[in-house]
Amino acid sequence: MTAEVPPADGPPHPAARDAHAPLGDAERDRLQRRTVRVLVASQVLGGVGVGSGVAVVGLLAYELSGAAALSGVSATASTLGAAVAALVIARLAVARGRRPSLVTGYLVGALGAALAVLAAVLGMFWLHVVASTAFGWASASNLQARYAATDLARPERRARSLSTIVWATTIGAVAGPNLTGPGAAVSAVLGLPPLAGAYLFSLLSFAGAALLQWILLRPDPLRIVEDAAVPAVATTGWASLRSAARTIRSVPETLVAVLAITAAHAVMVGIMVMTPVHMEDRGSALDLVGITISLHIAGMYALSPVMGALADRFGRRNVVLFGLAQLAVAAGLAATGDPTGSVRFQGGLVLLGTGWSACLIAGSAWLTEAVETADRPAVQGASDLAMHLAGGVGGTLAGVVLAVAGYPALALGALLLLVPATVGALRLGGPTHRPR
Repeated sequence: MTAEVPPADGPPHPAARDAHAPLGDAERDRLQRRTVRVLVASQVLGGVGVGSGVAVVGLLAYELSGAAALSGVSATASTLGAAVAALVIARLAVARGRRPSLVTGYLVGALGAALAVLAAVLGMFWLHVVASTAFGWASASNLQARYAATDLARPERRARSLSTIVWATTIGAVAGPNLTGPGAAVSAVLGLPPLAGAYLFSLLSFAGAALLQWILLRPDPLRIVEDAAVPAVATTGWASLRSAARTIRSVPETLVAVLAITAAHAVMVGIMVMTPVHMEDRGSALDLVGITISLHIAGMYALSPVMGALADRFGRRNVVLFGLAQLAVAAGLAATGDPTGSVRFQGGLVLLGTGWSACLIAGSAWLTEAVETADRPAVQGASDLAMHLAGGVGGTLAGVVLAVAGYPALALGALLLLVPATVGALRLGGPTHRPR
């Protein structure tokens, strides 16, 4: 694959394409290493913001609405906001590059964090829902960064490059939920409601990630790749989504990968978002809630490089099946464990994270390599859209199921969502791990 160096931050003029010498392997690898370093640093900051807000989104919604059935609405709004953001960020990436697209997501997320603080102060549930929608844009940028790491990556290291960025979120994502207690202390000093402090940390983290990427993510990795299938991404919209859907349906490996990613995300979001509410109802201390969510998020991100290496070594399909099996075990442990501090319960939340990680990383690499280069951006965007929508539906139904049938029924019922992807992966057979 060859590439070229365009002018600083704008798209190269068509007549100027031939004027640039092809980017050599050594220079390409150097730029890839620099890009990954910048993305790793920004992922740490962004992860703090996402983790801090995720830990309290259900609790604040519960507090503002006064109804357990509505406690998942704000989380759903965040997921739907991320779904919309995935498409907008993809269009911005083509029009302006990865740098402005990712920065835009973080800035909108920072606005959402500020509005969440205001909602807590004013006691307005509807404003918290709006704030959560904007907050989801930062989550979308956090996820979209994994594709920025593959723009310049060698094909044989694509999965590991992707997993490195997912892993980079570990530090911030684990630290974020543990800021619940300090956030309450900060809120007390500032005269704010206790849960507002967590969103203050999110605001600062998102602003820091945006600033870091804006200054240091140069040159833009997407803008210097000659064969990055720009036309496919540039037309991202309803027409492109329909085309991507046709491609997904026509390629069995891609279809199963998308099913696995969406099912894993729906199960993870549904169980995880309701876990703080379940623990609080059973009398768990707020600090224990933060520790439990931190363990879960550590499972999501800490072993990402391992999942990437396993996917390269044993095949995308096999690691997807491994992830689906972990999610099934996690649901059983969460349903039967004591939420006030048992190893069984917290172990289930860890497996919920590692299973999600395996499905996301192996599934993302699988769907990317199962289609032609020109089709990849549209398929990737459609997959992220489906993932966020599935998480949104899962979060909404989770609140209702929790209120009507309880947490164990919610966790065990999630097993049904894993069946289609599991059956599809088993029917395909073969490792399917060689990049095209």
